[in-house]
Amino acid sequence: MTEDRTKLRWAELAAAIRAAREKRGLSQVTLSELAGVSEGSVQNLESGAPRTRIPPTLAKIEPHLGWAPGSGRAILGGGEATLLSATPGPPAPEASPDKLRRKLPLRVVDELESDDPLIDSQVIQLPGANGARMTVVVRGNPGATPAEIQEALLAWRKAERKLHRLPDNDGDDDEPRAANGS
Repeated sequence: MTEDRTKLRWAELAAAIRAAREKRGLSQVTLSELAGVSEGSVQNLESGAPRTRIPPTLAKIEPHLGWAPGSGRAILGGGEATLLSATPGPPAPEASPDKLRRKLPLRVVDELESDDPLIDSQVIQLPGANGARMTVVVRGNPGATPAEIQEALLAWRKAERKLHRLPDNDGDDDEPRAANGS
């Protein structure tokens, strides 16, 4: 069955996006950079103009607005956004500290066990290294405000792009690529 998009609440979605973005202290430019979309895409969503399809941009900006996946569609249907902090889910499995201490350097274990806000993590396959990979964990400052966390995430995204473009000393043009992470 095809969804009737003529009855979707585009104006309500636009107002909710704008309010959530402003509440987090984000500009349209910053939100677009965080989500990896164009500024025009954010502007279009905030215009409230009816559309013939639901843009994939919506799902990309939701986590940066503090929304759980599918919140934009819920608003379009007359519902409300579900905040990420209110999203129930199973607790993340924790690795045994003793096991980590046996396998990793203490400074790495200290970072992994830190209560500082987790910004992002990524596993990057190293080219030409027969399956070798690098793991990156990015943490924010303790007590950071939401705006400071967003700023740290933006700084990581810039560093991440540079990391993926590091030149190879042996002239090989392969670039590292993400294996998982966000």
